[in-house]
Amino acid sequence: MGEQQEMFVWFKSEPESLLKAVSESRRRFSSNMVSRVEHPAAGYQKIFETVEELNEPISAEITGVFPSWLRGSVLRMGPGLFEIGDKPFHHLFDGQALIHKFDLKGDQVTYFRKFIRTDAYVRAMTENRVVITEFGTAAYPDPCKNIFSRFFTYFRGIEVTDNCLVNVYPIGEDFYAVTETNFITKVDPDSLETLKKVDLCKYLSINGVTAHPHVDADGSLYNIGNCFGKNMSLAYNIVKIPPAQKDKSDPIEKSQVVVQLPSSERLKPSYIHSFGMTENYFVFVEQPVKINLLKFLSSWSVRGATYMDCFESNENMGTWFHLTTKDPAGYMTNHKFRTSAFNLFHHINAYEDQGFIVVDLCTWKGHDFVYNYLYLANLRQEWEEVKKAAMRAPQPEVRRYVLPLDIHREEQGRNLVSLSYTTATAVLHSDGSIWLEPEVLFSGPRQAFEFPQINYSKCCGKKYSFAYGLGLNHFIPDRIVKLNVQTKETWVWQEEDCYPSEPLFVPTPGATKEDEGVLLSVVVKPGAERPGFLLVLDAMMLTELARAEVNAVIPVTLHGTYKPPSS
Repeated sequence: MGEQQEMFVWFKSEPESLLKAVSESRRRFSSNMVSRVEHPAAGYQKIFETVEELNEPISAEITGVFPSWLRGSVLRMGPGLFEIGDKPFHHLFDGQALIHKFDLKGDQVTYFRKFIRTDAYVRAMTENRVVITEFGTAAYPDPCKNIFSRFFTYFRGIEVTDNCLVNVYPIGEDFYAVTETNFITKVDPDSLETLKKVDLCKYLSINGVTAHPHVDADGSLYNIGNCFGKNMSLAYNIVKIPPAQKDKSDPIEKSQVVVQLPSSERLKPSYIHSFGMTENYFVFVEQPVKINLLKFLSSWSVRGATYMDCFESNENMGTWFHLTTKDPAGYMTNHKFRTSAFNLFHHINAYEDQGFIVVDLCTWKGHDFVYNYLYLANLRQEWEEVKKAAMRAPQPEVRRYVLPLDIHREEQGRNLVSLSYTTATAVLHSDGSIWLEPEVLFSGPRQAFEFPQINYSKCCGKKYSFAYGLGLNHFIPDRIVKLNVQTKETWVWQEEDCYPSEPLFVPTPGATKEDEGVLLSVVVKPGAERPGFLLVLDAMMLTELARAEVNAVIPVTLHGTYKPPSS
């Protein structure tokens, strides 16, 4: 213990020595980003286990030096309860929503977490069973009801989950925990108390929205979801929530639909997890993973059906890119872009350059739905079995697509892309569609660059150089990655038996360089004396600056946000 204290003092007094020491011992550099780490001990299984919430914040032990300007809170969402009584949840996106917070106050860091009091959680805990059907787990019948009352219960209609485990972000001056349905939950970012449930259907023509909105320079928040369009056909609405109101009224009440896009299939909208936004355009990628609406509407009358049962893949569709203008908003009907089939969950960035729109994506090849491989039974297997399952799954790839805006004067059969820095192509066909072929920015065998982040305030919708992501090794998160999207150079932070989460980029105040800042990631190190910690990396070199360790195992988190200190 004395040696640890002495080392701590040395770290505090010698930050340059710390940087060098950590750089040599904990940072790894790779030109191809491929993980060489194996996980035979299966420590990753701990991040898929139930934990208890905390009654009060616990203090962290700090190693290294936190930047003096870094204050505020790191808020994260993810599943924290993986079974109710003896009934397990089956899918990664079924566990009940747990909100985490690391508070950063100079030399003091604390960790706190609480379950969100959603209807799904409260009713499950009250009745000791899964009451509302989740993504991959069907509701269990009430054992106190007889067979006739159960029968009629199945025909009461769809009860949509409000289990907001995917993300947390601000709307106006408030914070909301969200999933991908029409329900979002207002939370107190300080106490983590659940405040109220909000049904977006009361304000918008939308069946649900993504957990990845975009924020414009004026503070307006944009999102996308499917809806019923003309003649009861499915369509996609891009919606806008205005910034914080001067009269302190709720901006959600002033939400509006800004533009509608058609669906390629009348009753089968594509699954949407995110979308792109440039300075003047929205980019929507319509993928071949579809929601069968008829099956969705009827499945709740059949015991045992889940959201996952309603997905199917259109093997013949490929992938379509749709463009709309922002101001004034309008769907660009003459721009029909298509390419081969892939799964898409996360956009990295999109921007305009010399009459083109450049779109960078984290893709998975083919039409087979990646979520089929994220059942907890698969993720909790021994390492060799995890790898076998991943071998059957789609191959991940970071891709760049380029969409030409001026297509009227070009000849058929030619590559319309004239940007000198990319090999992506776009070829006009006789039917008026444009076939896209990507430039691959990264590809490694079963190695995914996912959960991407950028310097959002500086680079969203603009030409940029750096993306930061979570490295998935056969679906297991085991590294943090920085990718130069111009040179394809990568930097990797990786430590044995450590399982990080999505890295959040926080710029240094007054920074002039794009990557001048830090990355914040919640990391789990099973078996350690303090198995959970907040990791602080220098975003330029991916070297470790500090970590704040707590005596608590932290389950997998999906997305979150950095909340600056209140002024």
